[in-house]
Amino acid sequence: METEQQRKERERQEDLQRLRGLRPIDDDFMRCLFRENIPLTQHVLRIITGKSDLIIENVETQADMKRLVGARSICLDAYGTDDAGKKYDMEVQRSDKGAGVHRARYHSSAMDIDNLDAGQEFDELPETYTIFITENDIYGKELPFYPIERINMATGEPFGDGEHILYVNGAYRGDDEIGNLMHDFSCSDPNDMINKDLADRSRYFKETEEGVSEVCKVMEDMRNEASVRTYIEACLDFGIKDKEEIIAKLLEKFKFLTREQANKYFA
Repeated sequence: METEQQRKERERQEDLQRLRGLRPIDDDFMRCLFRENIPLTQHVLRIITGKSDLIIENVETQADMKRLVGARSICLDAYGTDDAGKKYDMEVQRSDKGAGVHRARYHSSAMDIDNLDAGQEFDELPETYTIFITENDIYGKELPFYPIERINMATGEPFGDGEHILYVNGAYRGDDEIGNLMHDFSCSDPNDMINKDLADRSRYFKETEEGVSEVCKVMEDMRNEASVRTYIEACLDFGIKDKEEIIAKLLEKFKFLTREQANKYFA
């Protein structure tokens, strides 16, 4: 029978093995690369948006967008704000299904909800960019970008509501900045990367003791979160609907969980 200490050591060794193969397009590794890293976020967004003078003022990874009680919560991979107040949600998706049109719509609407408080006018909504970097060319046209914009069907003019959705083709390998960036997003070895900023950041997390520890902690947190969410879904499937009853069961089963953390799953 495996002890708790043995289990943790086994999981750590598995994480170290997995770390060697992680790429920027893997969401757990991306979470590390862009966390509290404004320069890298700004550099990547400048390439993707074509805005060479874009200034990013803050970035948050795994930003929780749930503000409506009972609504499905989502966590944005990298959520940035520029100096004009525009919002950027940058997501990496290895699965074509994970970048579906309805998901893009939901992400965009979640940013709207998060950025308009009671008493504000609707025209105070900031301009938003929902960006999906997909591993495959989901539209099959071999283009680097697929921008999605609303238009007035009667006039053919832009609707101009400030909502932008952009699919970035992660399979694109053109001889340009975006082609080089997408090449690097698929590299597990920093030495194979073209972009120095991304290579240096990847090298830190793969080759330094501090960086490796950070990535392993993220992997552990993601495992724990997945276990908690699965347990909550099991409680609901068994007809347990009372929030306090479920939280009590969570605290009993998962010793790493605090009441405050458990409450966030029901925010």
